Amino acid sequence: MNIRTLTAAAIAGISLTTALRADDWPAWGGSDPGRNMFSPATGIPAEFKPGEFKKNSEEINMATTKNVRWIAKLGSQTYGNTVVAKGTVYIGTNNAGARDPRFKDDKSVLLALDEKSGDLKWQFTVPKLASGKVNDWEYLGYLSAPFVDGNTLYSVSSRCEVVALDAGGQLNGNDGTFKDEGSYMPGPGKPKVEVTSRDADILWRYDMMDELGVFPHNAANSSPLVLDGRIYVCTSNGQDWSHVNIPAPNSPSFIVLDKTTGALLGEDDAKIGPRIFHGQWTSPSAGKVDGKWQVFFGGGDGVLYGFDAVPQKGADGGVFKMLWKLDCVPPEYKKDKKTGKPFKYPAPEGPSEIIATPVFYKDRIYVAVGQDPEHGEGVGRLVCVNPKGKKGDITADKSAVVWDFKEIHRSISTVAIDPTNDLLFVGDYSGFVFCLDANTGKKMWQHDMQAHIWGNAFVVDGKVYIGDEDGDLLVFASAKEKKVLNEVNMGAPILATPVVANGTLFINTQTHLYAIANDAKPEGNQK
Repeated sequence: MNIRTLTAAAIAGISLTTALRADDWPAWGGSDPGRNMFSPATGIPAEFKPGEFKKNSEEINMATTKNVRWIAKLGSQTYGNTVVAKGTVYIGTNNAGARDPRFKDDKSVLLALDEKSGDLKWQFTVPKLASGKVNDWEYLGYLSAPFVDGNTLYSVSSRCEVVALDAGGQLNGNDGTFKDEGSYMPGPGKPKVEVTSRDADILWRYDMMDELGVFPHNAANSSPLVLDGRIYVCTSNGQDWSHVNIPAPNSPSFIVLDKTTGALLGEDDAKIGPRIFHGQWTSPSAGKVDGKWQVFFGGGDGVLYGFDAVPQKGADGGVFKMLWKLDCVPPEYKKDKKTGKPFKYPAPEGPSEIIATPVFYKDRIYVAVGQDPEHGEGVGRLVCVNPKGKKGDITADKSAVVWDFKEIHRSISTVAIDPTNDLLFVGDYSGFVFCLDANTGKKMWQHDMQAHIWGNAFVVDGKVYIGDEDGDLLVFASAKEKKVLNEVNMGAPILATPVVANGTLFINTQTHLYAIANDAKPEGNQK
């Protein structure tokens, strides 16, 4: 089942609250609206020991660790990516850990942990949708990495809601327009519970299923982008259980909300619904093109889209206007050259959607195509796109694709580019890590991890960190020649992306979150 710094942001013209520390990682992609998986931090260790499990236990013996400050126990499945802001670490997981004794059933949970100790501050408890796995796959957990903007974090719940949460939780009172957390947490039709200081404070929520009629396939997980007072998000609209029918073909794929009120400001006009292959799980990025902000999405039809960041007023409400689009699926992945017959999705040699987040870097956009991991391996393509001066369908525009790379297989990984040498790093689901020249697409090297890669590479301090489904974390030198600096098994699958904040490397496996730093001394036992 599937699924930078503040200084850089200020230079880019983003309106982020100054309370964020310069070395925080406050969103998917940090403070960079282009979503490049890079941190300028230094002094990050390549070597560490995650420790050994105590006999017949899920607890790790901290005395057997090295360079580990603390370890937090998560649920049994963790696909969410870590976010760190203003002294708090946010991570989505499932409820198998049952930190809250009131809730022992399957729920999605967003944990807010103390950055220094790993202790729980509060948690956002989300009940499962009654429709079951077709919309909300069991035990999958909370998938969306929140965007922290000042004292508010914005995220997409597993119920396909865009939610605004108070970063202080209920510790500072029940704020906002939403006041019924006690009924929300147990779920519809279940007895109300008393709200405690360890619960999340929902400021407002926008239910995309109710308001837009969208039908999320298996999961809703887009990580929002906040830009100039607006929230951009993918709706996760997709197919039903039959895998051939799209229940809501006229519902939007991408929307814009007001960050203060949650009001809908615009729906995309790309009309993607009828062309969705399977589901839509992309997250947006943004960059200035020709002097104006554009927002980029990967479509469930395999098409890369560029939208005007400022929604326009239309006859039926706000319009999130498409400026250009580029089909990232080449013709040879659509039809068999010998027979002329179309490849039937999800054939290994056939077309794919875009699940990865497009990365905007030095006026170019980088993104790969891929499919739900349950479909297995297949052909892929990574493209570098020039959006400058582009309008309409630019698929046939020879100047639009700067380069493409077809050695990559299906990939759900977002690229990471090192701005010190313009080297691009990306993994694919077949388990290969590639190093390319970001300017030309020339392959520098590749490495076979020999296990599926779900998460992304992360570049920091001249090093590249990436994990795989077998639980192996590899550290490469960020260089034109391949050099493995370290390989360590974390004891459980790594299906998310390592990140760095305030001198600490955070790695989450399916079951544990590790805070790693040079010469770190354990902060007591596992949290």
